[in-house]
Amino acid sequence: MTQQHLPGLEPAPPRYREGDAVVAAVDLYNDGSHPDAAEDQLLAVPGCTGEIVQVGRQQDGGLPVYMVDFGHAVIGCFEEELLALSPLSPERSGQERSRPT
Repeated sequence: MTQQHLPGLEPAPPRYREGDAVVAAVDLYNDGSHPDAAEDQLLAVPGCTGEIVQVGRQQDGGLPVYMVDFGHAVIGCFEEELLALSPLSPERSGQERSRPT
């Protein structure tokens, strides 16, 4: 289940920061934003490691969006599509938020 921003409530802070090492948790496909790859082409598989190079917010809903450099492609990802490569510090790991299962 994807977290959604509710009007009137501040969106949760991003779980990851620029420079964090992450792993793809799911297959990541081209949504059309990579002109050198076919639409719906598989760009990264679960376990593929990358580094967060930019953190932004989705225009509709305010969810964090992470630009992740996987070495062969920089891919925009949501939190539920990523896992931390190493444990995050307690103040960053959950802010008492649960991860989708």
